[in-house]
Amino acid sequence: MGGLTASNYSGLGIRLRLTGSSAQEEAPDHSYESLRVTSAQKHVLHVQLNRPNKRNAMNKAFWREMVECFNKISRDADCRAVVISGAGKMFSAGTRRSSHILPAFPAPGNRQWSTRYQETFSVIEKCPKPVIAAIHGGCIGGGVNLITACDIRYCAQDAFFQVKEVDVGLAADVGTLQRLPKVIGNQSLVNELAFTSRKMMADEALGCGLVSRVLPDKEVMLDAALALAAEISSKSPVAVQGTKVNLLYSRDHSVAESLNYVASWNMSMLQTQDIAKSVQAVTENKELKSVTFSKL
Repeated sequence: MGGLTASNYSGLGIRLRLTGSSAQEEAPDHSYESLRVTSAQKHVLHVQLNRPNKRNAMNKAFWREMVECFNKISRDADCRAVVISGAGKMFSAGTRRSSHILPAFPAPGNRQWSTRYQETFSVIEKCPKPVIAAIHGGCIGGGVNLITACDIRYCAQDAFFQVKEVDVGLAADVGTLQRLPKVIGNQSLVNELAFTSRKMMADEALGCGLVSRVLPDKEVMLDAALALAAEISSKSPVAVQGTKVNLLYSRDHSVAESLNYVASWNMSMLQTQDIAKSVQAVTENKELKSVTFSKL
């Protein structure tokens, strides 16, 4: 992990002091009812699901504001990495459909709802900046839809995951059934989780590949996620964002198609001095964060 050290995550050594929300500045042009967006450090934004008294349940404002938020982040030339977390005692209790999402629409109306709200999570996947989910406590229903659209997932030891939709009489329809099989690569386990809505605890989530690290608690986990975001943001944004675009393309296409795509991508995108600057920095033993890279 390059500049990341064991002390960033283990809680046994000195940790980065990044997690206090009050210590982070509100990001300009990001004012929402259901979200709080702060500048965690240079080039890194921290997006919090911010309804702690409602267990970060996803209300009407959330579905609209996530799209607005990530469209802005996609256009933000200064942002190079994003961390998503939940305020309060859990990541998210998911969607409260009974109260506002599913009034008595006929079937075509429900389909229209599904396709509109799918964009709330697809916008995370489409964002060219790497997005790291930092999960603690419950990650239920819509929460699983959200994190499977992220690029990297860390969780605290108290985290658990539930594909909850079958318990409310419907199939998960905004991303879990499409993304989770590709994230963990185990169709049998996906089927089990989706058919039963049982809880998957943190260690099982690590074992199956849903998360890449389990940390002792929320504080240590957030420090680790923000340290990872800082490490990513020290690299050339042209290289990092091009890597994300090509990884997603390769997930959904053949090897031959993906090789052709990346060749075309590099031909058109690598018109900057970032390669020369990166090589020079390594040769001179300089940290990459000291390099002024090109903006996309």
